Amino acid sequence: MTITTNYQEQYLFTPLKYKVILYVLFSKEFNKIYIGFTSDLEKRLIAHNHPKNKGWTKKYSPWEVVYTETFDHKEEAIIREKQLKSAKGREFVWSVIKKIQ
Repeated sequence: MTITTNYQEQYLFTPLKYKVILYVLFSKEFNKIYIGFTSDLEKRLIAHNHPKNKGWTKKYSPWEVVYTETFDHKEEAIIREKQLKSAKGREFVWSVIKKIQ
């Protein structure tokens, strides 16, 4: 597992062996977070910010990636996603956001 808080750093320097990226998005304008995972973070970020997006994230765009973790297996990412969506996990996510603002 690799942990990164800077999307560009993670995108440029993470070896290609990783298959699944857990990510946290932040909407500065609405002070909202979104936690998910994907195999293609760049494509997923574009989808979240796309005007034709019909999901929950549409109301709160624009989104920016503020935190990522990479995993070799989807199951690991699912477990971590559930952890970050818990009260303690969200507390951790907000502490990361406060550090980078």
